[in-house]
Amino acid sequence: MACADLLSCPECGRDLGPREHTLRCPRGHSFDIAKQGYISLLTGASTKMTGDTPAMLDARAAFQRAGHFTPIAAALAASVAAMPAPPRTAHARDSGMTRPGAAVTAASRARLAATLLPIRESGPITTAATPGTAAAVLEIGAGTGYYLAMALDAVPGARGLALDVSKPAVRRGARAHERAGAVLADAWRGLPVRTGAVTAVLSVFAPRNAEEVARVLNPGGRFFVVTPTPRHLTELIEPLDMVRVDAGKTERLADSLEDRFELLDRTPVEYRMSLTHTDIANVSAMGPSAFHAAEQRAERIAALPDPFEVTASVTVSVYRPRG
Repeated sequence: MACADLLSCPECGRDLGPREHTLRCPRGHSFDIAKQGYISLLTGASTKMTGDTPAMLDARAAFQRAGHFTPIAAALAASVAAMPAPPRTAHARDSGMTRPGAAVTAASRARLAATLLPIRESGPITTAATPGTAAAVLEIGAGTGYYLAMALDAVPGARGLALDVSKPAVRRGARAHERAGAVLADAWRGLPVRTGAVTAVLSVFAPRNAEEVARVLNPGGRFFVVTPTPRHLTELIEPLDMVRVDAGKTERLADSLEDRFELLDRTPVEYRMSLTHTDIANVSAMGPSAFHAAEQRAERIAALPDPFEVTASVTVSVYRPRG
């Protein structure tokens, strides 16, 4: 929906604005909106980051549709909805920023090109706002856009950006929610978002670029991070030879963010899931274990009870920028 006022050019850092089916900066750099509704802001040499494959995304979407991670998404969405209202000061329209990356929007090619300016009045987080004050939610490593969509549903009037380095992922992200756009970009090269333009940044089982997250958040913004605990999917680790979660993962996260962020809250989310063999095949094929011992996976799943009780266990951490 209305996202162009959040974005900047990956070549020069200037603001991007709509022109027909493109986004263009004042220096003439132009980026086409794909017919699938996303925009690519990857420039220069090919990224070294590898994104999700279509098969991984299909498995993840099926598992999410089954509702197994709904309590996690609901806890995250509730945290986003509870944060303070965005400030009433608009960010600079064309400040000649240092090069962050660039930005995007796109729920569909035609809709994106036609509705690129925010349209609501300012107010608390649960209402919309005028340009520069509307709640804006960025998800890094958005994948299917599932968590971003839940957050946007919890904050009426908020706009969203689904950012991912995987082209199949941003194609899905462009369809995730009517108030969300999708951008193909490598977060480690710099987020394609204007400085101070974002109210909330989400990172769910995804990499984090702390310096860039701190830059794009507005003064009252929050950084929401979901990390698995060692108990997450623990019943499947040995039978399927899946990747284990390091016991110190949550603490290492806090240490890595300490220079730029203050920890405000940690919420544990843990519950039991009753998974069919199809569910187990999906959850093992949708993440870091997708290519680990894959050849023996079907046989190993067949040896498990159907259904099988499995633990979901994560921590939802909330941070705010220092200073």
